[in-house]
Amino acid sequence: MNVQPFIRKANYYETDQMGIIHHSNYIRYFEEARIHFMNELGFGYDKVVAGGVDIAVLEVRCRYKTMVRYGDTMRIHVTIKELTPARLVVGYRIEDNETGELKTTGESTHCFLSCGEHRVVRLSKTLPELYGLFEQCATRKQAEGEA
Repeated sequence: MNVQPFIRKANYYETDQMGIIHHSNYIRYFEEARIHFMNELGFGYDKVVAGGVDIAVLEVRCRYKTMVRYGDTMRIHVTIKELTPARLVVGYRIEDNETGELKTTGESTHCFLSCGEHRVVRLSKTLPELYGLFEQCATRKQAEGEA
């Protein structure tokens, strides 16, 4: 399964007084890239919600390496770092699209909830197709790491 990275240009309104992207925007970039990733898998958020599941954010971490400035084009890679039936950890790597320079890394931790009751559900039982897709991505990452 070959998921293409998310490509995004930095907008002027996202900058601070120095023309550097404000730190809070990286969390938005992670979400945009995660949505793109799921669409690339063929299982977008709309399909997840239609299946009765919400994917709640429990934690987000971001490590800034170098600055992104207005007009820069970013390439954001998304990986499945950890997966259990009830929990997901997603990794992010933001690079300059032209040079490949590492800009930011991060991860977000999620749990799977029922849409109506907001109780934790086992994705492997509630949406086994999506769980299988995530599992394939996590397995591929492990295989690439061992090579």
